[in-house]
Amino acid sequence: MTVTAPPPASGHNLTDLDTPSLSLPPVGRDLMKYRIVARVLRSRWYPGVLQLPVAAVFGLVAFQLLVGPDAAHDNAGTALMWVLWWPVIPVVFVFLGRFWCAVCPFGALTDWVQKAVGANRPVPGFLKNYGIWIIDAQFLAITWADHVFGIVESPWGSGILLLLMTTAVVASGAFFQRRAYCRYLCFLGGMSGNYARTGAVELRADSAICKTCMSKAACFNGTDTVAGCPLFSFARTLDDSANCNLCANCIKACPNDAIAVRLRKPTSELWFINKPKIEESFLAMAIMGIVLIQNLTMLGVWTDILDGVRSSTGITNYAVIFTVAFAVAVTLPVGLLAAAAKVAARGNTETTWKNFARFGYALIPLDVAGHIAHNLFHLLAEGKSVVYTVGSLVGIGNSGGSTAFVPTATIQVLQFIVLTLGVLLSLYTARRIAHRRYQSTARRRATLVPMISVIVILTVLNVMLFLTPMAHRM
Repeated sequence: MTVTAPPPASGHNLTDLDTPSLSLPPVGRDLMKYRIVARVLRSRWYPGVLQLPVAAVFGLVAFQLLVGPDAAHDNAGTALMWVLWWPVIPVVFVFLGRFWCAVCPFGALTDWVQKAVGANRPVPGFLKNYGIWIIDAQFLAITWADHVFGIVESPWGSGILLLLMTTAVVASGAFFQRRAYCRYLCFLGGMSGNYARTGAVELRADSAICKTCMSKAACFNGTDTVAGCPLFSFARTLDDSANCNLCANCIKACPNDAIAVRLRKPTSELWFINKPKIEESFLAMAIMGIVLIQNLTMLGVWTDILDGVRSSTGITNYAVIFTVAFAVAVTLPVGLLAAAAKVAARGNTETTWKNFARFGYALIPLDVAGHIAHNLFHLLAEGKSVVYTVGSLVGIGNSGGSTAFVPTATIQVLQFIVLTLGVLLSLYTARRIAHRRYQSTARRRATLVPMISVIVILTVLNVMLFLTPMAHRM
């Protein structure tokens, strides 16, 4: 039987088409070679021994939010949640990937509900296919609701948010297998999955050893003493960190010691994405827009904008004005990337949406940097509120002094350092993706010019916003 090659695509000769480089990610330092790391990850006490204190703090936060002081600046729950935990969590993702998900109280709650009343039904195909879009929608809805209804500024509002999430966790654990909520519905899980791709730690299996394995996928299914992967990831084929929480179940279950936890170059995973997804790139762009609007609403100019809109249009409803501004802020990064993808499509072999999906990952380092830089203000300018409010619970009086750890000028310097690192890593990531994907200089240039332009525009916007001192959250 003779196989005939298909005709070339319209507008391209076969000699013009680029063959993507099949280079593999570099293998980093195996942390399992360090005895203490191996012992911890293989211990039956890990990660449970860490879940207990985290759950205790979570319980304190929930109690304070619901029955503590009504004023946010006096409430320990608000301070712990929004001034400490929320700013620190993206930093954890950068250094340790989705490790937080291994110790998160919601994961432990899911496991407990399943053991008690779990029906263990398969996850519906709808959630598998569209869960990330639900996560995207949740992220947008929660951010919008925060500004319109004042969730962060209201301990009760934050408490209600936690109760709603807890209800969803319980329902998911009662009906579906494993941690379906964490994998397909948790808005924080979606963000952590994207950010974990920039992380310095990865879990990977030795495919050569796995090919000889006779254990019937113990790393995925678990054993009599070890549960299966809570996030439905198969260690043998795992090539990204988006859905690995470093719980080490697969390490304990593997009979061949084929699974390693390795150090790697931050953002290196982004250079080797083989199956880019539009929804993941969209989430990165949406978070970029959220950070932009969060920054804008904390500046003095926001009041001027509100006054200008009211005087020129007669619209006085804050919810309406913010909704329009929010839509513009979120649409801006998405639209810029879509426009760049369309321009790039004229000079390379990809469609606009393929370019959008592929190079959205290059914006994740800048996305993470903008998020961390924004949160640095809350952590360093309001951080002492955690000390004051928690201290008041044990009888240590609030000093009534400044809540700042360092001066505003120092915070701005740190913000620009973080932002600079993010810009450089995004530029380098875009270059690595283009060079891996395209062999010809012309196609690389045609792709990189519009993508770099987007990075530069978003960087300028961030710099303009960070140059202006921000208002306090609490």
